[in-house]
Amino acid sequence: MTTPIKADLCVIGAGPGGLSVAAGAVQMGASVVLIEEGKMGGDCLNYGCVPSKALIAAGKAAHAHRSSGPLGVAGHEPEIDYAAAMAHVEATIAKIAPHDSVERFEGLGVRVIKARARFTGPAEVTAGDQVIKARRFVVATGSAPVVLPVPGLDQVPYMTNETLWENRTRPDHLIVIGGGPIGIELAQAHRRLGSKVTVLEAFTALGKDDPELTAIALDQLRSEGVDIREGAKVTQFSGQTGAITATLEDAGTIEGSHLLMAVGRKPNVNGMGLDEAGIEHDRKGVVVDKGLRSVSNRRVYAIGDVAGGLQFTHVANYHAGLVIRNALFRLPVRNQTRHIPWVTYTDPELANVGLTEDQAREAYGGRIEVHKFTFDGSDRALAEGKPTGLVKAVFSKRGKILGCGIVGAQAGELIHPWALAISAGLKAKHMAGFVAPYPTLGEANKRAAGAYFAPRLFDSALVKWAVRNLARLG
Repeated sequence: MTTPIKADLCVIGAGPGGLSVAAGAVQMGASVVLIEEGKMGGDCLNYGCVPSKALIAAGKAAHAHRSSGPLGVAGHEPEIDYAAAMAHVEATIAKIAPHDSVERFEGLGVRVIKARARFTGPAEVTAGDQVIKARRFVVATGSAPVVLPVPGLDQVPYMTNETLWENRTRPDHLIVIGGGPIGIELAQAHRRLGSKVTVLEAFTALGKDDPELTAIALDQLRSEGVDIREGAKVTQFSGQTGAITATLEDAGTIEGSHLLMAVGRKPNVNGMGLDEAGIEHDRKGVVVDKGLRSVSNRRVYAIGDVAGGLQFTHVANYHAGLVIRNALFRLPVRNQTRHIPWVTYTDPELANVGLTEDQAREAYGGRIEVHKFTFDGSDRALAEGKPTGLVKAVFSKRGKILGCGIVGAQAGELIHPWALAISAGLKAKHMAGFVAPYPTLGEANKRAAGAYFAPRLFDSALVKWAVRNLARLG
């Protein structure tokens, strides 16, 4: 039997959150063991954020060829090499991979073990033939795609976001099951790369976002030929490679060449020995307190998707910072979500932070104000030929920024100052008062915030009285 490895911190999972904890902790002087059975970089690098955005970029390039006519450049149908687009995806991953590699982390001083981790006690983990005893453990195992138990699915070939990237043949007709961000993003990318695409969503497409904003994004997808069917529940799959049939609850059918399952994600907790370690868990993941610490085993933290909250890479990185502060320095921390932005990378992009209008009305009743600015009022958006978009800001009556949603070109970039404002407790006056360079899309943020003051300045009898009387003074 090998001698147990003793460490200050044992991190299970080398996705973004786990890597951030390991890198931060070891550089602050802690001894760190990092365990990963799969690919370094986790889902984000290998199957999620990075490859999907690379494929989306290829789709945008193709769409630019078709849609450049209004700018005076003759549009035409591009020649698309799907295998080359997937090679671009692979090359992008390869360029980023060294930053997440075993070699880099071992160079920082982290002990990296490539094996499956399993708790064998409250303060002990085995990985391969190694036993690790640590002062604190961080579970950062992420999540995996959900596969619905639909009759016949086990008899037909299907892809998930993990296996899609192995395909080098462009689908003639891609059937996407699920109208959430993953399904909708990949649907538009494939449509732009020449595939016929049908999205089947059992409820509402992009249902977690503000419906006024999602309508604009979904209208664009439909205008490009993506067939999005909401309220479409699949009851049966049948067929074979290249000829797959989805039977719907209303007895209709959809026939396609390829099938993509994109109905959500589940935490990776199975086979980890959590019960042996006394770590409470449920269908959402490890049950943690406000400081991301296990409610039943105080040696253990969980971060990212497996912590049961928002499933975004930037949330896992945010969690990593909280855990380092608490585990290494015993500083009190509190996991919060009000300042966390999220983006759906359709074209136009869809970005949000804080409360939506409906959520704010539920929490504050009539004590809110909603102010908007449309992209067709932005000189830069008009010059770029991208006038479709909307900034929708939600304020309290006293000017506190409660939330903001943006749909339009570069919405993922435009949401940044709103996230900063909510994080820092800034108000409408701060967003309206900064000087934005002209002409930029960022002026739209300032204009939306300025709309909060318009009725207070231009419709106020008191303001008009003051101006008239001050004018008399010369």
